[in-house]
Amino acid sequence: MLKSVANETDTAVEPCLRAWLQATAAGDRSAFEQLYRHCRPRLSRFVLRCCGRQDLADEVVNEALWVVWRTAGNFRGESRVSTWVHGIAYRCMLKALRDGVASEEINASSVHEAELAMAEPSVNEGPDRELRNWLARGLSALPMEQRVTLELAYYLGESCEDIARIMNCATGTVKARMFHARIRLRNVLPELGGVSRPMSGTEGHGP
Repeated sequence: MLKSVANETDTAVEPCLRAWLQATAAGDRSAFEQLYRHCRPRLSRFVLRCCGRQDLADEVVNEALWVVWRTAGNFRGESRVSTWVHGIAYRCMLKALRDGVASEEINASSVHEAELAMAEPSVNEGPDRELRNWLARGLSALPMEQRVTLELAYYLGESCEDIARIMNCATGTVKARMFHARIRLRNVLPELGGVSRPMSGTEGHGP
């Protein structure tokens, strides 16, 4: 049902990303501009889908890419460049949620489709648009950690090991979150599609 859309693309462009990041570390603004243009669209959509607020997503992505500019020289090549950037964005998002909206309801289902289209127009185009919107509504019903885990895995193409690094948890925890998230989606998606399906009341509520 879910399929990663990013891994092969990121692997193909990895040499360019590394070259841009290395040049960025040396202060090359044009290289950083290339890196910025490549990373920003998917980061924007990822954060928006996770937090549900356009203003917060803009703030988080800008902060994350500013951190990339300032700390490009810290990249040691132990992961893909995209994984390193996703980790920065994730930590910036957590900080923004703690500092600004910890007491507010975070509801990604409140995001208007037009905002997601502006974040990355290509994702909502084509014959699979209805399916993508259906899956997006299902993902919005998941607890935050499960939603972020699936977004990192299936939208940003990260492996379980890399997600564990990004979210600072054990690989087993990542796998458990994915397991419970899939169970919950199997119960939620039919209802969103107009098909009633009873829930046990406990499925999908794990880590």
